[in-house]
Amino acid sequence: MTGLPALCVFAAVFNYVSASTEVCTNTLLPGAKGDQGEIGDEGDLGKLGKDGPPGPPGVPGETGLDGEGGHTGKMGPIGDMGDKGDTGLEGPSGLKGKPGTTCDCGRYRKVVGQLDVNVGKLRNAVKFVKSVILGLKETEERYYLLVKEPKRFREASMNCKLRGGTLAMPKTSNTNHLMAEYVSQAGLTRVYVGVQAQSKDTDGTSSYVYADSSPLQGFAAWSPEEELGSRVAPSTNSSCVELLSTGSWGRVECEASMFFICEFPKSRRRGGGRGASAGASS
Repeated sequence: MTGLPALCVFAAVFNYVSASTEVCTNTLLPGAKGDQGEIGDEGDLGKLGKDGPPGPPGVPGETGLDGEGGHTGKMGPIGDMGDKGDTGLEGPSGLKGKPGTTCDCGRYRKVVGQLDVNVGKLRNAVKFVKSVILGLKETEERYYLLVKEPKRFREASMNCKLRGGTLAMPKTSNTNHLMAEYVSQAGLTRVYVGVQAQSKDTDGTSSYVYADSSPLQGFAAWSPEEELGSRVAPSTNSSCVELLSTGSWGRVECEASMFFICEFPKSRRRGGGRGASAGASS
């Protein structure tokens, strides 16, 4: 029953308030401004903000001091030749030379003339030795020796190598004619030369090469009956080449024994001469 007295008290208060001339509201009015408080402690450092926009360019600074010299660079390319300069001034005349002695030209002419005669005789003697005694033929670059010793192709090739040369290689029409004339003058009909067939190619044919392994280029002197056979695969042993006294080439078996011609470069004249002497004496 405690709630009933409380209700009565509330009603009495309500009536008193209603009868009062003042209006009561729930609005709170602000009080007077208080005194300034003490400065607090410094707060923690905040997060780094975003970069702001760039400012305007500053005033150029003063020019700095010159730096030290760098390393010397590589030399550049040579430039074009310049124009020819003007002719310089003429230099002073030199001192007068000593007077010359009187030349006894007549005596020196006799000596020179006798030397010419001796050189001519020596040339004739050398030519006689090469042409008659040794039986050599020659061009501007090479000597050729006809060896009258019947040998098979491989033996003939080795014999020329032992003499300091190779089997003769008729690489031009002039050389071929010289060799053919050499054979004819010796009373022979055919000799071995340094031409031989290589192994068969993939198409079943065989190409011919010289003794120095260089291919036939620009010149060949096959006889009419051998013209077609020069590119046909040779039989087991007929892959070697003979030079006839007429200048034509023919295929021959490598086991046949024949005379042959060796060639020697003139730079090996002494070696060739010794070999030629050996061939002539044999």
